Amino acid sequence: MTLLPAFQILQSIIAAALPGSMLLGLLAGPTRGPVADFPQAEISNGQITAKLYLPDARNGYYTSTRFDWSGAVYSLVYRGHEFYGVWYDRIDPAVVNWVFRGSEIVSGPCSALAGPVNEFETPLGWDEAQPGGTFIKLGVGVLRKGEGRYNRFVPYDVLDPGKWTVTKGKDAVEFMQVLSAPDLGGAYEYRKGVRLEQGQPVLVIEHSMKNTGRRAISSNVYNHHFMVLDSQPPGPDFTVRVPFEINATRLPPEELAGVRGNEIVYRRPLAGQDEAIVLYQGFGDSASDHRVTIENRKTGTGVRIAGDRPLIRSMLWSIRTVLAVEPYIAVDIQPGGELTWRDTIEYYTIPPGSE
Repeated sequence: MTLLPAFQILQSIIAAALPGSMLLGLLAGPTRGPVADFPQAEISNGQITAKLYLPDARNGYYTSTRFDWSGAVYSLVYRGHEFYGVWYDRIDPAVVNWVFRGSEIVSGPCSALAGPVNEFETPLGWDEAQPGGTFIKLGVGVLRKGEGRYNRFVPYDVLDPGKWTVTKGKDAVEFMQVLSAPDLGGAYEYRKGVRLEQGQPVLVIEHSMKNTGRRAISSNVYNHHFMVLDSQPPGPDFTVRVPFEINATRLPPEELAGVRGNEIVYRRPLAGQDEAIVLYQGFGDSASDHRVTIENRKTGTGVRIAGDRPLIRSMLWSIRTVLAVEPYIAVDIQPGGELTWRDTIEYYTIPPGSE
């Protein structure tokens, strides 16, 4: 039986009954008031307070099929600064990915999430399945295949989300998804722990995936770090820095942003329908290159992101409300094998206006 996405159903009902201005206030997300009390958790270590949405197939904030359902940190406050938040004005089930629509940024259900969230990019079993058949999206569940090529920005019916277990503590939340699809030969145990380091402004996200099926798990995974630093638009106050000389394979229009050595720099604040994307290489085969620093001189905030696996791809995506780095790592787990990886995110403040 298909598990219907509660948020999408509720959106459609409200959309038919309310004018657009009222609908915007209800559907914009947690910073403007959720439409319901979605399952969530709050953790703190005395320095950081973070809020996370929890996986729930019927009542969860996110029940779409692009991102892993676990560990969505939609708010994180350190020294009075908010590092995450909703980057879209509303959600429209008819939208693929997201669009500019007049003065609004409208997200489709698949992309409507905030904070550091994972996506396993390549589905399992898609190529073998016929339309109407089934495939696996890691971190989501068993989905029904549609027509045409796989499109991660389009929601698919969730037939089986597996069994999710959530363990909440004062400064940590642990998630576990157990999924088995014998007819597809796929099965796994996926664990994710989101914890705050004691006495430090540091968030650690620890992952493990154990292949308990008979087919290999081959994909890649990245963390889509949706940064909304004090709601500042990406612009010259921001600097994005990596530990290697950047070789850009795609750049935005020159008047928006560019590359300077090991930095991505903005030449003016993003506004209107500006979009700045930088695809880049230059990293080696060591995890020491899996590092990125993001600073905003105006607000005096900074973030250091580090992974413990080598990069296979990396990019930056930004529009006027959000800046997101997307570091990819490889996932290749043979039957009986297990992969572990960790992301460490340090939050800090700097004197406003510092160079």
